[in-house]
Amino acid sequence: MLQDKVQEVFNEPGCAKNQAKSEKERKKGCTKALKPGAAAGGCAYDGAMIALQPIADVAHLVHGPIACLGNSWDNRGSKSSGPQTYRMGFTTDLSELDVIHGGEKKLFKAIKEIITQYDPPAVFVYLTCVPSMIGDDVEAVCKHASRKFGKPVIPINAPGFVGSKNLGNKLAGEALLEHVIGTEEPEVSTDTDVCIIGEYNLAGELWQIKPLFDEIGIRLLSCISGDARYHEVARAHRARLTMVVCSQALVNVGRKMEERWGIPYFEGSFYGVSDMSDTLRTMTRMLVERGAKKELIDRAEGVIAREESRVWRRLEPYRARFDGKRVLLFTGGVKSWSMVTALETAGLTIVGTSTKKSTKEDKERIKKAKGKEFHMWDDLKPRDIYKMLRDSEADIMLSGGRSQFISLKAKVPWLDINQERHHAYAGYDGIVALCEEIDKTLSSPIWRQVRLPAPWE
Repeated sequence: MLQDKVQEVFNEPGCAKNQAKSEKERKKGCTKALKPGAAAGGCAYDGAMIALQPIADVAHLVHGPIACLGNSWDNRGSKSSGPQTYRMGFTTDLSELDVIHGGEKKLFKAIKEIITQYDPPAVFVYLTCVPSMIGDDVEAVCKHASRKFGKPVIPINAPGFVGSKNLGNKLAGEALLEHVIGTEEPEVSTDTDVCIIGEYNLAGELWQIKPLFDEIGIRLLSCISGDARYHEVARAHRARLTMVVCSQALVNVGRKMEERWGIPYFEGSFYGVSDMSDTLRTMTRMLVERGAKKELIDRAEGVIAREESRVWRRLEPYRARFDGKRVLLFTGGVKSWSMVTALETAGLTIVGTSTKKSTKEDKERIKKAKGKEFHMWDDLKPRDIYKMLRDSEADIMLSGGRSQFISLKAKVPWLDINQERHHAYAGYDGIVALCEEIDKTLSSPIWRQVRLPAPWE
């Protein structure tokens, strides 16, 4: 069943990158197979965990050795406005004896203990490599526990060996579609209900967007999965419109919600002034097409005009300071193109961006905005990054935490823009916060000091 599910995900019609491949190439999957022992890049279990863990009131139980939980726990800076259950590390902690005797009884006991002590609305059970290889029937245990305790116990079947982190994202989406979405009905429905997919409320970014929705009159029915609650996700099928923030990760959820419940979806971005405005315009236009009142568009235009006027005034001081400053953007997915427009808004020059985790549509957006001559790298090796920074081809590198040491070794400023960050960069306020952090990083006196010869030289 898992193999069938993996092949179904690989054949995802909503992913143009997969559909552009031959049938033989499509069967190989979304990315190259992971090398044994590779520590960077994550596995399918890790991808499933980070996609669903922001559902704040759910107990996330990892069925496997303790290292699987230890290496993935709290590795994404998702925030919650209420419950903190999602930040508690639950694991069955399988040992060598469990490998011999099986871990099903241990799993059932763990589910019972969680429900007894914490009483969450649901328990998500993540299958890892070890129980999958020894043959634990996790789905049967979850069904039995659900009947026994009267609570949803959801199996997330994404053991690490089946593929990459991106595949794990999709398998997590499949689990939601199979077991969660559509299982409850909202008390009230409106013509402006929307569902956002692929927004994880990193550093509280969703909270910068939601006040704009409220002012315009858009009701956020469900977010998958930033600052989410289990019951909200279960009612997501009653949204009038779905926005997919990162198409490569959870496009299968948006497509299947459209097939099952007739909910149209579009891909948008909350990063940068123009992209934020375009998202609000697209969202209100599509809601009006689905029956919402036309004044929704007028309210959106009023909010956009006010916020753009305010943000341009706040960005003006940075333009002179950023004149001539060059940025190397080493990220992927939606940020590979959305961050380009966001940074250029502030007057920075982008020397190039990585597209390793980007879709064909992401790359086309970059080409449309920057032209075909713009540097895009599918696989930029660390030594090549180091050479670029050492040769002063960029003044600052923006990337995730795994790449920071390349920049620090080259004695070039570095800023974290990936999932571990502590600052929110989405929306109109977010671009100002991003510019403030870049300015502080560039102007820090430490960079002048580390470039000086050492006293003993």
